Amino acid sequence: MPILEKDISDAVSAWGDGLLEISNAYENSGIEKATLVAEGMLDELYGFNLGSVLFKPTLSGGSQTFRLTREGALSYFVGQNPVYPQDSGFGIKFWRKVSAEASAVFIDETVAMWMGWVTFIDKNGEVTKVDKSWGYKLDDKGSLRIILHHSSLPYIP
Repeated sequence: MPILEKDISDAVSAWGDGLLEISNAYENSGIEKATLVAEGMLDELYGFNLGSVLFKPTLSGGSQTFRLTREGALSYFVGQNPVYPQDSGFGIKFWRKVSAEASAVFIDETVAMWMGWVTFIDKNGEVTKVDKSWGYKLDDKGSLRIILHHSSLPYIP
């Protein structure tokens, strides 16, 4: 079954919904619930079961710039991991809205790429916009899994 642009759009939306679920769980039930929700998001949307996921979070640097394990990705979303002391938990920043604007989509049989901007609005109305790229692979059950996640703050001259 071929990957369609709608499949990519749905996958991007699912990621945004997942981030909002993590934030909501943290705000209403605390870090333990947020961690469970984040683990569910990683298991449902990411391809750690397929091999390494090439994960470069927005706010990461030095020797921990790239996260190739589920543990590293989880830490980025919820923090609380002494192995990643700089992680404050991007998913627990009281997000209220996530929207995405595609710049380009590439599809080749079982692999697809998305590049564009993702905008986050928090509970105070503060806006954060990032440059984002996702790579997807179709798994053996027909689900798109994130195998590449790259995010960075826009260049400001």
